[in-house]
This record gives sequence, C-alpha cells and structure tokens, in this order.
Amino acid sequence: MGMNDTPSGERVHIGFFGRRNVGKSSLVNCVTGQALSVVSDIGGTTTDPVYKSMELLPMGPVVIIDTPGFDDEGSLGELRVEKTRQILHKTDVAVLVVDAVEGICGCDRQLLQLFREKGISYIVAVNKSDLLTEPGRVIVPPDEVFQEGWNPICVSALRKEHIEELKERIASLSAGEERSCRLVADLVKPLDLVVLVVPIDSAAPKGRLILPQQQTIRDILEAGASSLVVRESELADILQKMGPRPDMVITDSQVFEEVAAVVPIEVPLTSFSILMARYKGLLSTAVQGVRAIDSLQDGDKILIAEGCTHHRQCDDIGTVKIPRFLKQYTGKKLRIETSSGMEFPEDLSSYGLVIHCGGCMLNEREVRWRMHCALAQDVPITNYGIAIAHMKGILRRSIGIFPDLIKLLKEGK
Repeated sequence: MGMNDTPSGERVHIGFFGRRNVGKSSLVNCVTGQALSVVSDIGGTTTDPVYKSMELLPMGPVVIIDTPGFDDEGSLGELRVEKTRQILHKTDVAVLVVDAVEGICGCDRQLLQLFREKGISYIVAVNKSDLLTEPGRVIVPPDEVFQEGWNPICVSALRKEHIEELKERIASLSAGEERSCRLVADLVKPLDLVVLVVPIDSAAPKGRLILPQQQTIRDILEAGASSLVVRESELADILQKMGPRPDMVITDSQVFEEVAAVVPIEVPLTSFSILMARYKGLLSTAVQGVRAIDSLQDGDKILIAEGCTHHRQCDDIGTVKIPRFLKQYTGKKLRIETSSGMEFPEDLSSYGLVIHCGGCMLNEREVRWRMHCALAQDVPITNYGIAIAHMKGILRRSIGIFPDLIKLLKEGK
C-alpha cells in the first residue's frame, strides 16, 4: 500500500485552528503547496472543514484539516464553531494560527485550553509576521497556565516565510503519534499460515475486499506469515484438504457462528472487527461493555454506530443483522437507532448500550473519544465483533488469543 493509498484512519490528522481572518487557509495552502482552501480578506470565508489527504514530507501520509473561524457569530456561525469542536475529537496535532499584529485573544485562549484538556499536541503559528512594526517581536504567552513549552513560531503565509520550519515542528510532534500495537502482526510468527474467512454476499462490496481485510492481509505479509482467503461456504472443505491445521483463523464477524462450528477448537479464532477494536484502543472496554446486552429490557434504546458512510444493502450488518441478532438473543422489544460517519452524538445518556463498528475509517484518537464519551455518561459501549461473538456464545473463544481479556472475563470486572 503506497502512501497515496493509506486510509484516512491510518494518517496523522493535523488541524489548523484560530479565529476568522488570521490567515488559516492561506497558511494551509502554503504548508500543502496546493490551493486547498479558498482565501479572501473577508472573514469567515471557510464555512465548513476542508480535508485533504496527502503525503506531507517529511511526515508521510497525513490529513490536513482547515477549520472555520472559532469566533464565528450568529446561528450559522454557532454551527460552524460546533463543527470545529468536532474536529478536535480526531486531531492528532493542532496548529493555532494567531494574528501577529492583534496578538492573542480570548478565542485563542479558549482553543489552547481545549487542546490541553484533550491532550492534543499543538504549535502556535504567529501569522502575518511581515506586518510587524518591530521585526522579531515575540508574542507573549496568554497567561501562566500556557507558559510551559510556550514556543511560538513567526510565519508569513503572504511571503511564504518560515513555512519549512513550521512543517518540521509539526513533524516532530506527529512523530509521537505511533500506535501502541499492530493489527495482527504481533500475534503471528514468520511462516505461520492464517486463514481469512471473507463472505461474498449481497452486502459485500463489488470487486474488492473491505478495508479491515486488506489491512490484515498486509500486516500478515509484513510479519513474514502467509494468508489464505476463503469464503465461509468452502471453509470446511479447505480445512480438510490443508493437512496441517492453520495457526489462526480470522473471520468476518457476520459468519462467526458458522466458522466456529467447523474450525477445530484448538485453532485460535477471532474476527477482523475484534482485531480492529484492539488496534483502535477499544477492545478491553468493549469486552466489559458487552455484558449490558444480557440486562436489556423492553423499550431500551440502542445506538449502533458506524465510522463510515456507505450505501445500505438489503442485509446490512449495522441496520439489519445486528438488530436481528439482538432481537433473537434478548427476546426484548428494543429501540434501535443508528449513526454513521461524523454523526456520532455527544449526548448518549438516553441509550442503554452503544455498539460500534471496528472503526477502520476513523483514527485512533476519534475512536477513543467516542469510547470515553460513552464511559463518562455511564453508557456501556462494545463493538460489532464482540457483540456478535457474545450473542453466538463464542466470546471466550474469540478473544482466547488475548490472555488479559480472558482474565478480565473470569474476574467479572
């Protein structure tokens, strides 16, 4: 997979923030080397977040986000500010753009506080430095709370001054955004054989594999192991013909039950969704949250959340299959609501449970924010693979490759 093909969920997300007319869009265009955003002397030109996936040297694959002014006014302005707040949930590195002439304002202080609260690494870029009457004047920190690490960089988008230095600063911060684990490579050894079960049905994308399947194949190859991709309908025959048993089987969660029935019990079995939950930092919480399914009552409201938007098929997993599994397992009359893409609601207090997809299209920071959003409101959250494995009676087996999670189940924590 080349850098241009890197999924957005695997890219460092760099957000440019600030008030209106400080030159955020001009600076974004300088950093990217492209006319990515419309620029104008009129404040509020950027009305919606602008995204650009690109390779930004020396960082590699990134997503650049240009945001509306954080001081926008009126009813529409409030909506734009709210969109900017939502961008913070997925921002790995923030660039606060400040006007060199006007200096720090209350809006900038508010953004700095949000960066700190959310643990976002940030850089202060003092734009329009070419207009300073005292060249080299250093803008003072807004107050004592921000003095630690205060090191603004003066730039000029108009004259394209100090842009490379700004990029180097961004790169040094983004270098700390390494993942804590691999998708599957740390679970297999060189020369291992991993069987991947991929259903090809009405809900499968035409002519391609879905992203978690592609990423799993790539990670297995990088580990020096081999993968064999089969449909669930041929799995039993393939296992018989193989001779030596595979070292692991990874399946689409939708056919967990059928696959578990034919894979020998001594062969480790898990799903793409479960591996993705671990990769995005949700797995332990998902295992604990899945117990809530057993206590659901008539009238309880369930949120089924997906990180991407796609055309719904007749047997869609989020809107059709999981609701059907819930009805069969609980026997209760549940109220099912769904969300997709950026629509994840911040107020989850009315839900009895959140069931989230693997999150392959979301970066780790946003998945963790959604998880913490639920936990802060005492709403249990789990994910597709864990929920399906639990309802099919194979949860313990599906997480058997993670001893810490088995211990968690035994202790009932």
